[in-house]
Parts: sequence; structure tokens; C-alpha cells
Amino acid sequence: MLKNYFKIAIVVLRRRKFFTFISLFGISFTLTILMVATAFIDKVVSADYPDMKRDRSLYLTTVELSNKKFGWFNRSPLSFNLLDQYISTLKLPEKIAFSSTSTATNTYVNNTKIVVDYKYTNAAFWEVMEFDFVEGKPYNKAEIDQAQHVAVISEDLKKKYFGDAASVVGKYIEADNVSYKVIGVVRDVSKTLGYVYGNLYLPYTTSKIAYKNTDLMGEYTAVLLAKSPKDVPAMQQEYNQMLKKVPFDRTQFDLLTCKADTYLAAFARGITGNGESDGVAKLFWILALVVFIFLLLPTINLVNINITRIMERSSEIGVRKAFGASSKTLVYQFIIENIILTFIGGVIGVVLSLLAMYLINHADLIGHLNLTLNLTVLAYSLVACIFFGLLSGVYPAWQMSRLNVVTALKSQ
Repeated sequence: MLKNYFKIAIVVLRRRKFFTFISLFGISFTLTILMVATAFIDKVVSADYPDMKRDRSLYLTTVELSNKKFGWFNRSPLSFNLLDQYISTLKLPEKIAFSSTSTATNTYVNNTKIVVDYKYTNAAFWEVMEFDFVEGKPYNKAEIDQAQHVAVISEDLKKKYFGDAASVVGKYIEADNVSYKVIGVVRDVSKTLGYVYGNLYLPYTTSKIAYKNTDLMGEYTAVLLAKSPKDVPAMQQEYNQMLKKVPFDRTQFDLLTCKADTYLAAFARGITGNGESDGVAKLFWILALVVFIFLLLPTINLVNINITRIMERSSEIGVRKAFGASSKTLVYQFIIENIILTFIGGVIGVVLSLLAMYLINHADLIGHLNLTLNLTVLAYSLVACIFFGLLSGVYPAWQMSRLNVVTALKSQ
């Protein structure tokens, strides 16, 4: 039965090539955009190099001081003081990694400008994050305590600054008018991981900015690593109890908020959330609405095209009804035909998606982003194909089932 439906669908597609082209173009283009967008979201949300321990990590990205009475607030990354005096006292985290926000500066090699994105970290940063060292090693706690001018650089910066040098460990690199001894080179990190990304990593004790102040707001983010995923809730509870003891200026503010979030919650908070709400539900509904609208427009177009096809096939439908074919059988056939059409468009969409991802990756629009069409993306694409096929086929099929036999035969 399905084999016959497939043959009929192919014949119908060949009958009006222009309509077929419009249909396949709309389906494949829509699915291409969805697959590329899904691949990007999957890349951002799923565990990715070098942050591979998200299932047992909590992320601290912002501290907010607010005054509910007057409706205003101050928000920024965390200060070193907050990390050093309070967060570091937690007992349950196995490791507490922190790093500053990336800061861009320019350096020059042979009169060529090179943009350096540097960030300061502690020693635990290299233990929590699973960096791939192509040569050398990270700096340790002793080197940090001694404020040694040592650095870990990315492969990309190595190539730009040192050219084709086989090894750069032991050489010096200048950034922000300071020379640092290179002790390690790591594989490049995507810019989508803002709390990890950098191409020059330095001990926090070498920072020119005074990091030992008493403010709660500063330029750092942190990751709390639990011993196992089951310890995360207890670690979060301990953190919440600790935060209640942190003093702040109550003459100006009445609430201190600094959430320890899962990665998804921290990601959503940075886009749609605020101090009290992580914004996960809001982000979900925004994405769902965008996807619905994006699918709705080509679906309406495909519905109109399918109705036109039905009108062209009214005589065929009339003959089949005259010979006893039920409306249910015809509806089932038309929906199957439409799903077949959608899957053909889906196959084209997969090919176009692979091409689009290849072009995006090689264009380096987002530094070191590497989009892939993995099983998760393919699964979402399959669901989109089925949804698209059903949504655009149900109404035309219902219209077809209502055709009067006599009227249909007269149109022959």
C-alpha cells in the first residue's frame, strides 16, 4: 500500500513541476534554517569542550543588588572579594574555578595588529575545565601565589603571534604592555563559551586591576564542581545558606541576589532572566513561538499549493469515490503523499544544512564555532519533518474528503 502511495506521490510531483519546486524549496529552506539554528542551540547548551562536567557543576555569572521600593538595581559579574572571602569557604564543592571576563587588547608583530582576548584565572580553572594541551602545561597555585608572569595561549594566537614555530613553550608574548612567558598551548575554544573563552590565560595575581577590594561586584565568574551529580542539590543549598550571610549596603539596597545555576539556567538568565528568575521558561516559550511562526508561514503556503493540487485531481478523486473508495482512505493517502513530499524536502534540507554549516564554520563568523549535524539535531529535524507534513496536509486532506462525487466527475 505504501509503495503504491509513494509511486502516486512521485507521479503527482512530476505533473506540475513548478508547484513541486515551490513546495520543495519552502520545505527544504525552512528545515535548513531550523536545523542550523538547532545545531547552534545544541552546541551552546550541550556539554562542549572544554566544559565537559556540566552535570555536576553550578555556574555563578552575575551578582545583583536591588532596591524593590524604588525599582532599581545594579548588576555585574562577581568580585574577587566575594569569591575569596565567602564562596571559597564552601565545603561541598570539590573544586571552585573562577576566571575574569575576557578583555581585548592589541599587540603588534611585524607591524601587524593582533587582537588578544585575555582573561585571569585561578589554578582550579584548569582542573575543572578539560583543556587539551597541544604542548606545555597550565600554571599552578605556586606560580599564581608568586604572581609569576606566565601564560597559556590558544593555538590560534600561537599561529598569529609566533607564525610556524614548532614549539613556543619558553618564549615570551606581550599583551597590554606586559611580557609573559608561555608555558602552555591549548586547543581553541568557541566564543559561545564566554565564561571560558580566551586566547591568553593569565594568573589572576598578575592583574593590573586591584582585585583585593571589598566590593561585591567585579569582573569574575565562577564554577562550583561537585564530587558527583547527586551532590549538586546539597551544594546548591549550602551555597544559598552562605549567600544569606554576605553583608551588603542595606542603606541603598534591600536584596542581594547571586544565583548558583545549572548551565541551562545560567544561559537563560543571561538572555531573558533577572536576579530572581532564571528565565528558562520564558526563553523556552520565546523559542517555541519563533519556531511556530517560522513553521506557520511556509505551512500556509504549502496548504494553498496542496489545495490547488486537490482541485486538479478532483476528477481522479471522483472516480475513486465512485468505485467505493472511502473518504478515510483518500485522506490517509493524501496525508501519506504529503509526508513523502516533506521527507524529500527534508533530505534536500539536510544536504543544504550540511553545506550551510560548512560555510559558517569556515567563514569563522563566531570564533572557533564548529556546528555539526549530530543525532540530536537529526532527531529534531525528523520531528520537524513529521510535524510539517501533518500540519500542511491535514486541512487539504479534509477539504478533499468533502468533495462531492458528482461535482468531482463533472470537472473531468
